[in-house]
Amino acid sequence: MGLDVTHDCWHGAYGAFTRWRNALAVAAGYELYEHKDGLKFSMIDWGHVSEDNLFGEWDKTPDDPLLVLIAHSDCEGVIHPEQAIPLANRIEELMPLLSTEPDTGHIGDWKIKTQKFIDGLRLAAESGEDVEFH
Repeated sequence: MGLDVTHDCWHGAYGAFTRWRNALAVAAGYELYEHKDGLKFSMIDWGHVSEDNLFGEWDKTPDDPLLVLIAHSDCEGVIHPEQAIPLANRIEELMPLLSTEPDTGHIGDWKIKTQKFIDGLRLAAESGEDVEFH
């Protein structure tokens, strides 16, 4: 069992998704903190992230569209078309900053995995469809 994200964005382990998302956050300049249970989270202004935001509901796309992904639940919710293109563009900007060394876990090649997510976001937006997390 793992995370499935429609439009072929992601199919894989929750832990790999967290590592990938954290790598993007670090590439964007966000710091990580380690929770007492050993999980790492991005240091964003969580006080201004609503419960609705966790599931993909935003009144407007944040100034840094990457926050749509960083704050998103890793097991349910959506990314709407109006956030998908700005998010795809932001991730594309960060891709050159990702590791060139293969991940020893379920990610494999960081850039291939990232491009797949970008492509899925663009496909969904072009089709006017939500990207859904299951």
